[in-house]
Amino acid sequence: MAKKAHKNQVKVVIPEYQTIREIIVKGTAAGGDKKQFMFLDKNKNLQENNYNQTWQIISSLGTYFFSRGFKNKSKIAIIAENRIEWAHAYYATVVGGNVSVPMDSKLGEDELEDQLIRCDCDALVYSPKYAKMVENFKKNPAVPVKEYFNIDDFDTIKDAGAKLIADGDDSFDKVEIAPNDLACIVFTSGTTGKSKGVMLTHKNVASNCSSSCRVLTGRHAIAFLPLNHTLSWVSALFATYIVVEWGYLCDSLKDIQKDIVNFKPYNFTGVPLVVETIYDKVWKTARKMGKEELLKKGLKISNVLMKLGIDVRRKIFKMVIDNLGGNLDMIICGGAYLDPKYEKGLYDLGIDVFNGYGLTECSPVITCNHPGKFKFGSVGTPLDCCEIKIVDPDEDGVGEIYVKGTNVMVGYYGDPEATAEAFDGEWFKTGDFGRIDKDGFLFMVGRKKNLIVLSNGKNVSPEELEEKLMTAIPYIKEVLVYQEDRKIVGEFFLNEEDYPDAREHLNSDVTAFNRTMPSFKNINKTKIRDDEFPKTTTLKIARKYN
Repeated sequence: MAKKAHKNQVKVVIPEYQTIREIIVKGTAAGGDKKQFMFLDKNKNLQENNYNQTWQIISSLGTYFFSRGFKNKSKIAIIAENRIEWAHAYYATVVGGNVSVPMDSKLGEDELEDQLIRCDCDALVYSPKYAKMVENFKKNPAVPVKEYFNIDDFDTIKDAGAKLIADGDDSFDKVEIAPNDLACIVFTSGTTGKSKGVMLTHKNVASNCSSSCRVLTGRHAIAFLPLNHTLSWVSALFATYIVVEWGYLCDSLKDIQKDIVNFKPYNFTGVPLVVETIYDKVWKTARKMGKEELLKKGLKISNVLMKLGIDVRRKIFKMVIDNLGGNLDMIICGGAYLDPKYEKGLYDLGIDVFNGYGLTECSPVITCNHPGKFKFGSVGTPLDCCEIKIVDPDEDGVGEIYVKGTNVMVGYYGDPEATAEAFDGEWFKTGDFGRIDKDGFLFMVGRKKNLIVLSNGKNVSPEELEEKLMTAIPYIKEVLVYQEDRKIVGEFFLNEEDYPDAREHLNSDVTAFNRTMPSFKNINKTKIRDDEFPKTTTLKIARKYN
């Protein structure tokens, strides 16, 4: 589906950056005293930094790290909730030529301790929220961390670094970084198996940021994805330097609705759960205000006009847009399956949802939809930093997705066997199944390791069935398909608030669904949950639960 570029797309020529340092140095020069970040400080007071102020902070932090002996690719981990000091510590590390190890603070203590040991971590930045955990790390002689830095001490640390600079220490300014230098070790957060440390170079991350910003740029935004997540780097931490636009750094996902209204973003990046929540909230609000029928009538009128080439969506649905801050016109989505009904539903209301696909191993974005080139249900076309192919496709064109490009990792830290297994020559084997249509759009099918192998030799993708069930039966909120006692089981969490009789209808609706599918893809048994499924820290259903 073609569409004109957004009026709020930033028209800027994006060069091919070679290193993260280059992105930040050039972005600082371009931004200067222009507002860069708005955020809440530790006392929950709203603060603001410009580009020059951010540079002063990170150069002071970086210089202090150097003075403590952390230089020349020292590994510095961060365990903290979303807060501006997280970003400052990360910038100071990678711009100074050290290696950042961004850690998922929602993981358990044992897993985080294991990751610190496995990546040979030299230093750790942490927030007071994790102070007790850190004290336990200090007691374990196997943890290699030499020094711990409390984020709440950053003012003192910055002052010490600034004094070193004032006294003539220019080591941070003189750092030279090559494109192939290691920038980060990022532990995967998959839904199954033990995490692996993905090694990303400066070129990996910089090329992905360059390519992403060429197809998706906008005006000021809000950022609420966990900062340890690679997608937040592309969409927020580095995008601000490439397009020189400010953003509000959210410190809590529960405040997203309030933050959207208060800071009036033109765009943001989120996971499907956030998109679904926003869409559902629109309809719940309409019902609560007694305007559901009026909204439906407006949609009918708007859709007729759209077919005639007349786009007045944002005028007709001004009240909906105003309840989302008044400016929001684009949501970039990734990380898990997104039901096309949410893409189409928000599109009809005047907000475009551009779904994409990526992996930590690819820095992370591989494909995405974007203004002028998108299809509902797809995850878009490849960025210009990489190419994809389908290996061993079946009669429907479905096979494993392979990727190669400047955004693909150099390997897994300390695990040459896993690295070798992950590559076929220069092609990275994603372990995901999909198909590419005649226009080059990628459609996801599922994960190779999640395949259900039946006794007759047939392979069934649980993700495919989950997607189709979500589309076919409107009251399904969440579903997990898996094999149990040689039967394909569908386990459901239902929207019983809006559909009080959902439980009564589920079996008959699943039976009707089965009639539309090949017999070997039939759901043989149903289960109904009283609560939503356990999630990973990136809000995906944790398949290891089963």
